[in-house]
Amino acid sequence: MNNKKIISIFEETEALLRGHFRLTSGRHSDTYFQCAKVLQYPNHCEYICSFLSDYFKDFDIGTVIAPAIGGIVVAQEVGRQLNKRNIWAEREDKTLTLRRGFSIKPGEKCLVCEDVVTTGGSVFEVMDIVRQNEGVIVGVAYIVDRSNGKVNFGVPLKSAVSLDVISYDPNDCPLCKDNIPVIKPGSRKV
Repeated sequence: MNNKKIISIFEETEALLRGHFRLTSGRHSDTYFQCAKVLQYPNHCEYICSFLSDYFKDFDIGTVIAPAIGGIVVAQEVGRQLNKRNIWAEREDKTLTLRRGFSIKPGEKCLVCEDVVTTGGSVFEVMDIVRQNEGVIVGVAYIVDRSNGKVNFGVPLKSAVSLDVISYDPNDCPLCKDNIPVIKPGSRKV
């Protein structure tokens, strides 16, 4: 039932796009989830993130952390609902890093949040940051799982909606072969 309601919210806010898209992972797809268009509405943000915070409410969490930019609003809302500090990593010279005075203490228990997962690249980068700072990853939470559970982070995870949305290697993309122009609507240039 979650999937239907959440997909209807994406459609209502014109956040579920159809066409030819270059994803942050570099892969191509005919479906794009523009979470920012949903998360701009506090009621939708609260509702969708409640599935994530409810799942992790009994976990021992000190900090909620996300990759910028898509995961920031998710981490903020999940952190608010769990009453936990939230921070983010941002790109500096194409590498995610902690800036703005953010830090993780050794042993600090962190929940990683993201908006959309296709291959999990940004989440894995944030997990590396937590581990490099000797923090502990207690789980991963994200709104849209485009892989339908195929990405394994090795920790407990929860998505608000899970779908098997096809993506293509750009060298083998049928949309490219049909000469359909590709667009990159997200925040990160690839």
